[in-house]
Amino acid sequence: MPASVTKLATGVAVLAARGPAYRIPTRAVAGAAPGEVVLVGGGDPTLAVDKDGFYPGAARLDDLAAQVRKALGGTAPTKVTVDSSLFSGPLYGPGWDADIPTGGFGAAITALMTDGARRDAAEARRTAEAANHAAERMPQPDLTAGRQFAKLLGLSGDAGEVKRGTAPADSGASAAGTPAPGTELGKVESLPMVRLVDIMISDSDNVIAEAMARQVALAKGKPGSFAGGAAATDQVLGELGLPADEISLADGSGLSRTNRISPSLLTDLITLAGNGSHPDLAAIFGGLPVGGWSGTLDERYQAAVTKAGAGVVRAKTGTLSGVNAIAGLVTTADGRLLTFAVLTDRTPDTLDETRQALDRITSALAGCGCR
Repeated sequence: MPASVTKLATGVAVLAARGPAYRIPTRAVAGAAPGEVVLVGGGDPTLAVDKDGFYPGAARLDDLAAQVRKALGGTAPTKVTVDSSLFSGPLYGPGWDADIPTGGFGAAITALMTDGARRDAAEARRTAEAANHAAERMPQPDLTAGRQFAKLLGLSGDAGEVKRGTAPADSGASAAGTPAPGTELGKVESLPMVRLVDIMISDSDNVIAEAMARQVALAKGKPGSFAGGAAATDQVLGELGLPADEISLADGSGLSRTNRISPSLLTDLITLAGNGSHPDLAAIFGGLPVGGWSGTLDERYQAAVTKAGAGVVRAKTGTLSGVNAIAGLVTTADGRLLTFAVLTDRTPDTLDETRQALDRITSALAGCGCR
C-alpha cells in the first residue's frame, strides 16, 4: 500500500500525457439567456478568487471577471451558470477513510473549485505549516466558485443567481452588441503542469493529485473520474515500459487503501524519470522534499543516527494510519546516486517510531560506499 508515494506515479503520468508546459484553462462563455454567463471548469484546483489565493501565481477569477465585463460591453450580467461537467463520477475516492471528507486533507473533486476547495484561503495559508496542510473544505466546490464569480460580476451570488448547467455550443450568431450563446467571453490559465506537479509532490497536496489524475484521463480520452484517472495512469505507465502487473490504482493521491504499487516499480519509475530517455519526466524531481530541509522531510533526519541522510535524501513520503512509505533518491558517501522505495503496513500507532526506522534505512544507504 503506497499511500502518498502514489503521487510519484501520478506526476510521471501527467507529465508524460500533458507535458510540463500545459496549462489548465478556466473559461467563461455567453449563456443562452441575455446576461447569462457560464463559468466552465477545466479542472484547475489552484484557481484563486483574487490576489489573496492559497496558491501563489494561480489563475484568478477576478481577472476572468474583468475580461467578461469588457466582452459584455453594456450588457449587465444577470446570472451565473456553473459548468463542472468535465469531471464525472463520485466526488470522493474509493477506499478513502471515512474521515477524509471532514478531516481537511481531501475534498470533493470537481472540475471547478477555488483554492483547492478550502473554505478560507487566507486562514489556510497562515496555518498550513502548523496544521500540516489540513484545512476545512467546501462540500460543493463548484457552486462556491460560481458564487464567488457572481459577486465579482456585481451580482449577489445567492442561490437564485448561481446554478449548475452546461455551456451552450457556440452558435456563431450574435445580435447587435450581444455575444452569441457559447461565445467565449474570457479565459484564464493555470500555472504550467510542471509547477502543479512540484506543489503536489512537495506539499503532498491530495486535491491537486486527484486533479492531475483526471488530466491524464482526459488526455487519454477517458472519463474525468477516479476510475478514469486510475485506468489512464496505469495505461501511460505501461506505455512507458513499466510492468502493468505491479501497479493497481484506485485514485491519484494515495488516500485510497486499495492502491497497490510494488517497490520495484517505484524504483524503476524514478530511474526512468531521471535517466534522460524521457526528458519531460525529469520535472518530477523538482518538488521532491530534501531530508532535513524541505517539504514533508523538513523535520526529519535530525537525530545523530540519521544525520547522514540530511541534504542527500530526496524523497516522497506516504502516510496513512498503519501505513508508512518513502521512495526517492539518495547520494551515497562515495558519490553514487541510488533509487530506493520502502513500503510498510500494519505499523505501530507510534508514527515517529516508524518514520525513524525508515530514516535509519535511507541514512544507511547515504552513508555507505556502494560501488
